[in-house]
Amino acid sequence: MAISFIHTADLQIGKPFGNFGSDQRTLLRLQRLKTLRRIAEIGSERKVDAVLVAGDVFETAAASNDTAHSLLYAMEPYKGPWVLSTGNHDPAIAESVWARLQALGLPANVRLVQTPDAITLAEGRMIVLTAPLRRKHETEDLTAGWNTFKTPEGALRIGLAHGSVTNCGPAGTEATNPIAGDRDAQARLDYLALGDWHGTMQVGDRTWYSGTPEPDRFKANDSGNILLVRLDRPGSTPEIEKVRLAHYNWVHLQHNLNGSDDLETLEVKFKTLGEPCDRSVVAISLTGTIDLATRQKLDRLLTTWRARFLSLQENLEGLLRRPTDTDLDRIDTGGFVRTALNRLRSIQDDTTNPNQTLATGAIELLYEIHTGAESR
Repeated sequence: MAISFIHTADLQIGKPFGNFGSDQRTLLRLQRLKTLRRIAEIGSERKVDAVLVAGDVFETAAASNDTAHSLLYAMEPYKGPWVLSTGNHDPAIAESVWARLQALGLPANVRLVQTPDAITLAEGRMIVLTAPLRRKHETEDLTAGWNTFKTPEGALRIGLAHGSVTNCGPAGTEATNPIAGDRDAQARLDYLALGDWHGTMQVGDRTWYSGTPEPDRFKANDSGNILLVRLDRPGSTPEIEKVRLAHYNWVHLQHNLNGSDDLETLEVKFKTLGEPCDRSVVAISLTGTIDLATRQKLDRLLTTWRARFLSLQENLEGLLRRPTDTDLDRIDTGGFVRTALNRLRSIQDDTTNPNQTLATGAIELLYEIHTGAESR
């Protein structure tokens, strides 16, 4: 009776990654397809009975035909059954990518789920109950119908759905697509495969979110995995193997900076993100107060690591630049320029002055001009 299958979700093929540069966007989009292909290879290597995708196969229901073809090509290594369900990003609306995929023609082993269904797999040993989204937001629990659905005696009942488990789902899931927290018990499920929460999370003995197999956001939610599920017989506890697939490492760093020593600590943080560096997608938020000399060193450090990481996004809003007398002396020690500098610093220190930010920028510009001239 034993069966095994891969549970994954939130592939979001075609995701635009609009906050990145064009080269970075291309690499991130292509990697999602490469990761899907790796899932197909694992399915073939492990000889699983099926690959179940719990929604958000595409980033949008308006995904192009080229994107649809790319999806099918990535799936080719696994010749067993694929069950692809809709999600809130790609609901089965009219003229959706799902309808166009059907029109293009599908391999015999690919099943697109656009309406509630009971799919028989593994020579009748496994019945997949589906609850696909037909619009972005549903207020009713679409899995409720499973409670009364009858399946052959001895067949394993697997639920496949996309949404938010009520009362115990993680923050950030779509509350408008509710799923009862005890649906596995109510519907006598042997396993409930969920999508929507982008990280791997166990809800109950038989209920899991697989998370996205390729990370796509700065959130510490254990994304980047697939779940290899094995069931021996109806009623048995599922055996879950979490398989790590993430190619890119998405990291959000927070660092307080008040001097050169803190710069060295920051570089150590960068170095510990792992090799190769170009597989790191980094966002950093800096706070603290630094002088202009330290700001120049920081700029050089960020420039160096910006070139090494796939992406380095910096938030410097919490970082105050406060020129010291030594900073000002490097520009001018007396005369008109020094008088102007002192005036700019007084404006910078006045939190009620609307020109505070402009004053800070003017001092930094003078400092950069002067130190640049010194270096030539």
